[in-house]
Amino acid sequence: MRFTLHHKFIASIAAAAVAITAFTAAPAAAGDRNRDLAKIAVGVLGVAIVGKIIHDKNKRDEERARQEVSKHRHAPNTVYRAPRAERVPVYRAPQSRHRVEPRPLPKGYKRKQHRTHANAKLLPKQCFQSFDTRRGQVLMFGRRCLENNFRHANRLPQQCAQQIRTHRGTRYGYDARCLRGAGYSLARG
Repeated sequence: MRFTLHHKFIASIAAAAVAITAFTAAPAAAGDRNRDLAKIAVGVLGVAIVGKIIHDKNKRDEERARQEVSKHRHAPNTVYRAPRAERVPVYRAPQSRHRVEPRPLPKGYKRKQHRTHANAKLLPKQCFQSFDTRRGQVLMFGRRCLENNFRHANRLPQQCAQQIRTHRGTRYGYDARCLRGAGYSLARG
């Protein structure tokens, strides 16, 4: 398709050149008209020359690109190989005749792992308490209750431990908001 456009372009330039030569053969009486036509002819000729230069450059670029592709397509894959003296021998494990199949894990192994991990962050519901103090209501988990009902009580974050004064005396426990921020949650049920 590109060549047909090129041929059409050349044909239109040739037609313009023929038309210009026909007009220049007119009598000398129309001098101003001839000068205008000559200026037009020079302009068309200049455009044609610039178009031809661009077309030739594009053609050269396409040819270079085609040559580059063909060079890479036919070039052998070159891989560096060290000289024989520098090569290090590769250790290969001896092949066994018998294929060893892995044994399955004991039943419930994964479930047990998952359950203990999940339970490590679930706090017992009965230990969640609300206390009224002079400064307002405090929500916390009682320390003794957690020690008796929660297996991982010794792993609770110490920054959440608190001591509060109520009208019934001093209470020890862990702040509920602090524990939630550390990833603990209230067990359902």
